[in-house]
Amino acid sequence: MGSEHPTAPPSDTPPLPNSQRFADLYAELKALAERQLRFNAGLPIGPSTLLHEAYLQVSARDAVFPDRDRFIGYTARVMRGLIIDLVREKRALKHGAGFHITRLPTELGQAGEAAPLAGPLARLSEALDQLATRDQRLAEVVDLKYFCGYTFEDIAALRGASKRTVLRDWEKARLLLFRQLKDLADFSANPAE
Repeated sequence: MGSEHPTAPPSDTPPLPNSQRFADLYAELKALAERQLRFNAGLPIGPSTLLHEAYLQVSARDAVFPDRDRFIGYTARVMRGLIIDLVREKRALKHGAGFHITRLPTELGQAGEAAPLAGPLARLSEALDQLATRDQRLAEVVDLKYFCGYTFEDIAALRGASKRTVLRDWEKARLLLFRQLKDLADFSANPAE
């Protein structure tokens, strides 16, 4: 297959501690952070800082990852969340940060709930979260392909499936995400309907 990512270790191999896995994969994770920041130019953060912030969030959880690919996939999702927070913060600074805004309950949510995210990256993140609640397998394919940069062969090896199955999952996920993004755009354009 020519895959640079090995498949999952045998089930009798104990998983590595997250700190050890992070140290072993530091160069690869830093390249992933650089790629994610390239897609989101203009943010006030460097790849090392993004990676270290992601590490702090990953290490704060007691999650156990059975193999390197799942660890990288999860770390990529954490970095995506951090980037979305930075984009949201940057947008807030442009639009009057420093003012205290009081949220009132509306028919869309209760008091204290966060307002829907704005911007294309935030909408994509929200659509991916919705897809994950609907079909975790499809959301994982999108994360591994789009955010981690894995090839379809790599994903197939990781999941123990054929490349054709992964391609079908990718196409299905793309269609569902397209519909969800369209629904989110329609809702934000006409929230009273």
